[in-house]
Amino acid sequence: MDTDPDSLLSILFLLAFPTSEVLFGVFTIALLLLASALISGSEVAFFSLTENDLEKLESDNNRSSDRILFLKEHPKTLLATILISNNFINIAIVIISEFILRQLLPDLLFQQWAIALRDFLHNTAVPTFFYEPYFSVAGTARTFGFLITVVGVTFLLVLFGEVAPKVYASLNNIYLARVMSNPLKFMMRVLNPLSRILVGWTNRIESRLAKTTQTGNLTSREDIDEAIELTVSNTLDREQEIDILKSIVKFGEVSVTQIMCSRLDIIAVDFRCDYGSLLDIIKDSGFSRIPVYDEDIDNITGILYVKDLLGHLNSENKFEWQGLIRTNVLFVPEAKKIDDLLREFQLQRLHMAIVVDEYGGTSGIVTLEDIMEEIIGDIKDEFDDKPEVIYKQISEHEYSFEGKTLLNDFCRVLGIDTNTFDEVKGEANSLAGLILELVGEHPDEGASLTQGRFLFKAASVNERRIEEVIVIVTPEQEEEEEGNN
Repeated sequence: MDTDPDSLLSILFLLAFPTSEVLFGVFTIALLLLASALISGSEVAFFSLTENDLEKLESDNNRSSDRILFLKEHPKTLLATILISNNFINIAIVIISEFILRQLLPDLLFQQWAIALRDFLHNTAVPTFFYEPYFSVAGTARTFGFLITVVGVTFLLVLFGEVAPKVYASLNNIYLARVMSNPLKFMMRVLNPLSRILVGWTNRIESRLAKTTQTGNLTSREDIDEAIELTVSNTLDREQEIDILKSIVKFGEVSVTQIMCSRLDIIAVDFRCDYGSLLDIIKDSGFSRIPVYDEDIDNITGILYVKDLLGHLNSENKFEWQGLIRTNVLFVPEAKKIDDLLREFQLQRLHMAIVVDEYGGTSGIVTLEDIMEEIIGDIKDEFDDKPEVIYKQISEHEYSFEGKTLLNDFCRVLGIDTNTFDEVKGEANSLAGLILELVGEHPDEGASLTQGRFLFKAASVNERRIEEVIVIVTPEQEEEEEGNN
């Protein structure tokens, strides 16, 4: 059966002379697609900003930069706002698209297509029992309408609402973040009730999963620790043997961020540095390997081995030392476990790796020595004139630490288990990070908090970080007596 010529003429007439409702619907879809593109692109734009980008925004001192920094301080709420608003827009696009298609392609046309398909199948050699029980004109017509709507809308949303804007945002993240900072801040306020519910549910699920995982790990680890203490013979070096065995047991659970030298403490040189300045840096640092970067610490291009300079110590200041840079640099993610890294060091015969975050920025460096110290403790040689952990014991139970002190090192100094703060530290790896995790905001100078038998006081704080922390430790016996009372 052929399609009714009158229906074809009516469709062509609607396409040539669309009604005001159709025109308004098309215009609305265009605006909604633009909004969907901007919001989808802003997700990539905001969450691809590196530490270097954020530092530049801090130095700009303008309103758009301040808005971007404010939004980045609330990543979960920002992501919830983006997802909620994008879903609302996409639902609106689907509903309006369905209305327009109904206007341009009426149900009668789909019924005629279904009848034509049935007649075609009757005229072919396909046996009727393959399709006759499942074929109906009304059902097939609805299927045609559904497929056209879904395929068309999906194509528009994927191409113009997801792929294209995200590709653009990855190349122009700062510009798009500036453009969308004000609308997103407004939407964050409007959608605050919904986003708070979504973030609250997410936090509850994360905390329950974390507790379940940590409880299982801690139980098994405590059993192993008890077994170690029971089996190690009572010798003079018993405590040292126990510490080494316990370190070996948890070796595979430690990530590189827990032992690395942080970004702020990296000694590196610019590729364009002159030879005289390079020698001064090497003499002051005392390191045998120096990372080399091009313009920015986030762009490390190689490693300079100091031993390669021994034959050029008497060279002039114009000596092109750049030819000695070794470009076989090992980059590892923050979440990498140190047992895997040790294996990689062995396979590639390297002693140093650059730790990068999820966006490719430099987080720190980790060496073979850092890994070995996780098992056998601090390794000292004749060149180590500075202590690994800078702290001061004020009294028997009071200490002063730098805020950047790693939690593992802090626990070793106090002689406590390195797993003491696992349940509350979140993603923090430093003493300052632990305080920020517990407080939930940047503390004022002099602010204090108690966690278990530890009292932490932010002794020195600047606008960007906690520089010094005073720690007062309550002896275990006193804590038990207070609990009994």
